[in-house]
Amino acid sequence: MEFREIFSRAQIDARVRHLGKEISEYYGDEPLVCVCVLKGAYAFFTDLMRNLTIHPLMDFVRLSSYADQTSRQSRMVFSKDMEIDIKDKHVLIVEDIVDTGHSMRFLRKVLEARSPRSVRIAAMVDKQERREVDVTVDYVGFPLQKGFIVGYGLDYAERFRELDGIYELILPETR
Repeated sequence: MEFREIFSRAQIDARVRHLGKEISEYYGDEPLVCVCVLKGAYAFFTDLMRNLTIHPLMDFVRLSSYADQTSRQSRMVFSKDMEIDIKDKHVLIVEDIVDTGHSMRFLRKVLEARSPRSVRIAAMVDKQERREVDVTVDYVGFPLQKGFIVGYGLDYAERFRELDGIYELILPETR
């Protein structure tokens, strides 16, 4: 395996500072719940929360996808649901990467059914290459067209999340 740096830690830090300022200015004193999508978004979520000048409530979800044997569809379920009531509060979903869009569409739909004021999405990486459903990422760390990436929470078979930058993983069979 080889790693090719796509975004350095310095680039990530600068971008997260900017996003923190932008999000803080947008929500101001409005009631906000920031929701981290585990496991991948943990690094981005932590850094983003430290760069906010506002004081949101924080919660966590974890989604699991199960393939349906009778079609190409997969079924999304919570393996960890939120604990905070979001009724009449703004919600900001914080995700590591949005690629196909299926999990974000599912999560947004579930959260909207809980009567929040609004639901928006922040993602460290907005990857259009594999987008299958129309999902808008409101706060984008970095747009990326293609490539398999790891680091800064992103993994390959649960490995490489600890890398401080974001790297393209080049597998031997793809060279």
